[in-house]
Amino acid sequence: MDFTFTEEQQAALEAAKAIFAGVAPDGVPSPALTSGAVAEDFDRALWAKLADADLLSLLTAPEYGGSGLDPIALCLVLRESAKVLARVPLLESCAAAYAVQLHGGDELKRAVLESAARGGTVLTVAANGRTGHDGAELAVSARPDGDHWILDGLQTGVPWAYDADITVVPATAPDGRAVLALVPRGLSGLALAEQFSTSGERLGELRLDAARVDARDVITADGAWDFLRDLLATGTCALALGLGTGVLGMTSEYTGKREQFGFPVATFQAVAMQAADRYIDLRAMEVTLWQAAWRIGSPDRAGAGNGGPLPVSGDVAVAKIWASDGVRRVVQTAQHLHGGFGADTDYPLHRYHAWAKHLELALGPAAAHEDALGDLLAAHSLS
Repeated sequence: MDFTFTEEQQAALEAAKAIFAGVAPDGVPSPALTSGAVAEDFDRALWAKLADADLLSLLTAPEYGGSGLDPIALCLVLRESAKVLARVPLLESCAAAYAVQLHGGDELKRAVLESAARGGTVLTVAANGRTGHDGAELAVSARPDGDHWILDGLQTGVPWAYDADITVVPATAPDGRAVLALVPRGLSGLALAEQFSTSGERLGELRLDAARVDARDVITADGAWDFLRDLLATGTCALALGLGTGVLGMTSEYTGKREQFGFPVATFQAVAMQAADRYIDLRAMEVTLWQAAWRIGSPDRAGAGNGGPLPVSGDVAVAKIWASDGVRRVVQTAQHLHGGFGADTDYPLHRYHAWAKHLELALGPAAAHEDALGDLLAAHSLS
């Protein structure tokens, strides 16, 4: 079997490397660590460069102005973006547009996809808070009303809520199915309140009070929310891998220069062993990421019982377990090997540490995915 990336995937990767090479790692302190300092929002200039390089349209079909590639290509670009903590909604906007393409109606596709591929329409997803991951109902309810759907409920921790033109909100329909409602900014009945993540990102508490959304803008296809949630979780794993790779590189450079007792500390056995352990973490994060990304893009997402493959959510759970635990260990080891220098707010490691904690918990920590994987394995063995 050939595990190398395709020419198209490699081209996307090289374009991403060229763009992110000119981006300085985010060094703005978190509000939790300083008196009211807030990280600057959306990097619009970088977003425009990504659009010009066709990196916002990787998953979009050619008929809507895209490249028609797969989630692996997106994850390659996400990995590069996280090495510099790029301040763009690349994952949320691309994943939401891909869900529209696969599950939305023709009119909705025409209204959203071309503009999103060019970077003109920015999408995000209200995927935190109660998401139905553990069997609980979604935090928002939706009911049809003629040519509209009426939405009620509350979603917390919505990324890019103040910057996106459209927020994709998962909601529970009266028959218990999950639907996806595309809620435009400024909709009557929509209210936002500021929240902040552990990394200092400005998030939004999204409250919907009898908000009316056109029926065209509600995706009712079975499995649409499951697909989007899996893609977001996999993209989060790619971000964790990129961040961890950047941090380990930073640590290698520092320990190679920092001398103690007349020798670089990188030559000490204890330091080398800790770095080697973290390298193994990154390789495990990588292999589980590509497995999940490949399964999401393959036709056999559902899996099969009686010895067949698990549903794709099983691969996603494994990848997220490794990503959550692995990125935490990488930044903790980096902090330890940097000593007091790593806590200096003029040095970017503290920002990587804060982002790592955010990625570790986003869309569920390792423990939540371990529970989900256990349930899947139990059900699979009985099928």
